Amino acid sequence: MGESVAEATLTTWLKEVGDVIEMDEAVFEIATDKVDSEVPSEVEGVLLEKKFNVDDVIKVGEVVAVIQLDGDAPVVLEEPIEKEVTNDAEETAPALVIEEEINQIQESVAATTQDFASSERFYSPLVKNIAKEEGISMEELEAIVGTGKEGRVTKNDIKAYLESRSSNGSTQPMPKETEIKTAPEVKEPKKQKVQTEAPKPLVAGGDELIPLSRMGKLIAKHMVDSITTSAHVQSFVEVDVTNLVTWRNKVKKEFEAREGEKLTFTPIFMEAVAMAIKKYPLINISLEGDNVIKKKNINLGMAAALPDGNLIVPVIKNADQLNLVGMAKTVNDLANRARNNQLKPDEIQDGTYTVTNVGTFGSVFGTPIINQPQVGILALGAIRKIPSVIETDQGEYIGIRSKMFLSHSYDHRVVNGALGGMFVKTVADYLEAWDINREI
Repeated sequence: MGESVAEATLTTWLKEVGDVIEMDEAVFEIATDKVDSEVPSEVEGVLLEKKFNVDDVIKVGEVVAVIQLDGDAPVVLEEPIEKEVTNDAEETAPALVIEEEINQIQESVAATTQDFASSERFYSPLVKNIAKEEGISMEELEAIVGTGKEGRVTKNDIKAYLESRSSNGSTQPMPKETEIKTAPEVKEPKKQKVQTEAPKPLVAGGDELIPLSRMGKLIAKHMVDSITTSAHVQSFVEVDVTNLVTWRNKVKKEFEAREGEKLTFTPIFMEAVAMAIKKYPLINISLEGDNVIKKKNINLGMAAALPDGNLIVPVIKNADQLNLVGMAKTVNDLANRARNNQLKPDEIQDGTYTVTNVGTFGSVFGTPIINQPQVGILALGAIRKIPSVIETDQGEYIGIRSKMFLSHSYDHRVVNGALGGMFVKTVADYLEAWDINREI
């Protein structure tokens, strides 16, 4: 699921125990950092066991389900082949002997093979198959101490028993005294609950109690972790984007007609941020313990609003290698698929710096929280027409200009005020010096 993913939440089982599963067929759905995705099977077989329930949090590397492959199916004796008996006495006698041997073998197998249905103890299909194939009786199976959940006998338990039985040269179950010594049942003392439960919220008459959604919980934890991890500091710069606004108004219709894409301000801002990072690469880092990791690639995350009010951060990989047309197409594609919940897990991973447009909601500026493990995030304020002092060679005068604020939050553990301020000022200088005659 990607290097930055440590765990996922199981949201839906798409298959039930006993269902036949084809290769590449989805078995269950998971949610990782605000993205839902299906997990396909890499093999063909039958679903034998589910090890997790819906809403369980699963760490990367844990076994979620057991699938029985075709080659692992229990051995089923074929029906004895009916042979034509000729009148020749020499052929009849051997046929009767063979048939008698087959019947003896079947009776012997039937005597040692049990379905274990009468046992009150739970055994997985895999354990039952091993017991049947190895001729383990009900008495032997009941005597095996299980190390699985709730004392269940696992594959390793029954394999260990078989090895022990082979080394002892005996088919009798292991003495229970030995089992007690090697695997004693230890009852843990009951723990008293002392203020471990969260206090119930006070709901007055007419109030509505709305539980946090799964995504809401993830966002809340991510934000609190960031605040407790990084020393947040902000720098603010006001930017005159009059030339940029004039240029976009002039070319946006031509751009849409030619490229089939709308030209918004976002790809322009992303281009400016990527250029500033190339000038100040120590903004493009992360802190791991006492080591700073300087990122080779410039992968820009852009916070996008979802219909339910939550935010998601798709990532523009290698943003510094895209021209303005490529940047516009990538931004529009990620934004559209984010709104339709169609992003893939790797499209929200490996970001090295994040940009959020708070001006979309009318905010003049904001103080964004750093997206861990990054060390900086830039908030774009709303573009407003305001009266401003304009300096010229002939003097100063008051005019109407399009301006906005850039708010830069950075981790003061590794980014000092000089670097944080120079970086955001470089972004502002790039936008203010926009060429009004630029071709696309």
